[in-house]
Amino acid sequence: MTGPPPAVARVRHAVRECLADVPAGAVVLVAASGGADSMALAAATAFEARTADWRVAAVVVDHQIQTDSGGTARAAADALAGLSLDPVVIRAVRVGVEGGPEAAARSARYGAIDEVATELDAAVVVLGHTRDDQAESVLLGLARGSGARSISGMAPVRGRYRRPLLTIDRVTTREACNGEGVPVWDDPHNDDASFTRVRVRQRVIPVVERELGPGVVAALARTADLLREDDAALEQWAMDVHRAARCVDDAERPALDAEILATAPAAVRRRVLRAEALERGVPGGDLRASHLADVDALVTRWRGQGPVHLPGGVRAERDCGRLQLAPHPAAEVG
Repeated sequence: MTGPPPAVARVRHAVRECLADVPAGAVVLVAASGGADSMALAAATAFEARTADWRVAAVVVDHQIQTDSGGTARAAADALAGLSLDPVVIRAVRVGVEGGPEAAARSARYGAIDEVATELDAAVVVLGHTRDDQAESVLLGLARGSGARSISGMAPVRGRYRRPLLTIDRVTTREACNGEGVPVWDDPHNDDASFTRVRVRQRVIPVVERELGPGVVAALARTADLLREDDAALEQWAMDVHRAARCVDDAERPALDAEILATAPAAVRRRVLRAEALERGVPGGDLRASHLADVDALVTRWRGQGPVHLPGGVRAERDCGRLQLAPHPAAEVG
């Protein structure tokens, strides 16, 4: 008996490996746009569900920012229903402006996916990000210069979210769709150079591959995997230091022992300070490396300096060997 085309087999194998722990009877929600990546993922998940006995559903998010986006969403939903996914939910969203168009669209999209996943009691949500997407994420992280967390890319598993195709390239997902006759919609935004990710895809990666060789995308994705492992180890270390540094004798004024913090390596200490800042109400999107450096100076370069003012009205100050991050009294009044 002739097997499936190689591209189809590769995508199916990736899905089977990534979802091996999902029990029979569970709902697997496919987040699909109608593009080749998500449609190849949907087809492979539906196929694997026959053996695994999952119930496979889909959500199509209509961002309402393109002409006839509703018609496009309905066409994608029809194609997904044709693959035996049920139910197929179309969820329209309004995209805001905070963080720029790409970030705002992503925020609206994930909000809608989370809603549908909760409504259907989905055990997992599968996303169609590929190895190419991973490489682009690494380059964008490098440009931001925000450390290992930023350039470790997208995790294969995060909570109920799974990304089975991070080892698969876009050429393979397209071939898989062609091999099974799955209809594909090509999003014009994927060619719109006003988007940073598109410029990386169309202009940056081709130059890097031309100058350094065609294996750069795979190497970037492999780098993300290695950095993610390192980052996880450092995060665990930081959690241990954070617990050890907590001053437990004054529950009304939570603080950290500066001497214990000072003994930790800088990479670990900065993670502790970041975690403490987030716990005390500093908005994560506003917390910069420069803020953490200023707080770190209260630990490692203490000369009696005054408090450090952080976003969200939080103030960091040192007193009697303790580092305290708390809302500034003026901010509480306001």
